[in-house]
Amino acid sequence: MSELTKLTIAEARDRLRAGDVTSTELTQACLDEIEKADALGAFVHKTPEIALKQAAAADARIQGGAENPMCGIPLGIKDLFCTQGVPSQAASNILDGFKPEYESTVTTQLWQAGSVMLGKLNMDEFAMGSSNETSTYGDAVNPWRRGNEETALTPGGSSGGSASAVAADLCLAATGTDTGGSIRQPAAFTGITGLKPTYGRVSRWGIIAFASSLDQAGPMTKSVRDAAIMLGAMAGHDPKDSTSADLPVPDFEAAITGDIRGKKIGIPKEYRIDGTPAEIEKLWSLGAEMLRDAGAEIVDISLPHTKYALPTYYVIAPAEASSNLARYDGVRFGRRAKLAQGDGITEMYEKTRAEGFGAEVQRRVMIGTYVLSAGFYDAYYNRARKVRALIKRDFDQVFEAGVDAILTPATPSAAFGLGEMTDADPVQMYLNDVFTVTVNLAGLPGISVPAGLDGKGLPLGLQLIGRPWEEGDLLNIAGSLETAAGFMAKPKRWW
Repeated sequence: MSELTKLTIAEARDRLRAGDVTSTELTQACLDEIEKADALGAFVHKTPEIALKQAAAADARIQGGAENPMCGIPLGIKDLFCTQGVPSQAASNILDGFKPEYESTVTTQLWQAGSVMLGKLNMDEFAMGSSNETSTYGDAVNPWRRGNEETALTPGGSSGGSASAVAADLCLAATGTDTGGSIRQPAAFTGITGLKPTYGRVSRWGIIAFASSLDQAGPMTKSVRDAAIMLGAMAGHDPKDSTSADLPVPDFEAAITGDIRGKKIGIPKEYRIDGTPAEIEKLWSLGAEMLRDAGAEIVDISLPHTKYALPTYYVIAPAEASSNLARYDGVRFGRRAKLAQGDGITEMYEKTRAEGFGAEVQRRVMIGTYVLSAGFYDAYYNRARKVRALIKRDFDQVFEAGVDAILTPATPSAAFGLGEMTDADPVQMYLNDVFTVTVNLAGLPGISVPAGLDGKGLPLGLQLIGRPWEEGDLLNIAGSLETAAGFMAKPKRWW
């Protein structure tokens, strides 16, 4: 394996500026690794010609004195982001052959910064899933293994391809999206850093929608510092997104000082859930000790409506999905079913959607349509919206009381085997989001930091939840936790 692909964004930036390496060399090293890693199922649309062209342009910019820290950095892009002229399918059969004529705001900003696109990454279909097993491309696979077992493990979902690619050093970083934990859960399962920004910090324009009031794009990286650097390029106001916040983008990297003395870190009692493995409970306690040793004050807090978060999420998210996915009907773009003689437009809709959407997407569209229907709108959807407001109020009250961040586990377990949960009750899979969905419902920033290994040698993550719009402060606290944890483990190469 090339040592170049193991670099962090910060390390690569410094070496690119010093002239020790070129973006073309860095990009070619990543492309070579990607070609040898098909067993991981991470990259689903490879774009070597685009990558090398962008890398050459980045080299010219760097020689001209370009200052942007993302210039010349090779990235993987989740298949949810529309990329001009490159397949953007949201891992769904219904968008087979779709090549957008436009570029998402996030990728536009990354290319303007001088970043390089290596290709598109695997994911759960329309970002609906926690294990990357609902993709039309097939499963993405975690580069980590349990001890000496050969069982293929999930990299988490929905940003499973992004997590797998970063953990396996196929790219220096990747974009992800997070609707209920889809950046933070896969980051925890693969031993990388995943940041979900405040809702509205990063434009959603050109990102294929799942649940519009919950979706938020963010960076998936090898370190907290890298997350800060990449967020700086992704964030910013976008008039094309009505929910984009017109706020200045601070220097997130400069906020990482390592000094968290006097910060107040909350430990929510409601996150102590029956059945949580002892290893995760122990790591959570250890994380609190690490932050205390760094000078933070650890306080117990209460978020009383946490127990309603999962049912609330699984009413609101499918409701918004059923509305957003109504546009995929075989008329304007994507797949259209073959029609029999005499079939009309209704049959075209029915056949196209039946064969285009996978089982999990169909399940969520049906749930969403049900809770929005006339007889159940108040009983389910309106009630869920009211509970969502109460969940947000819980966080508001905690932050008003002086808490700077909240420490929780990122996931209720380490990575599980592919296929181990798919045949069971789908609710068992949904429980993977138990620690993460509250953050999306409240629109808050959250970050998963790798903090240890379980007894079988698999990575475990801790989650920090921050105040709205204060990603810099959150990243600083996360950086302190990262330093104290000293997580350096990497998966043994088998692919």
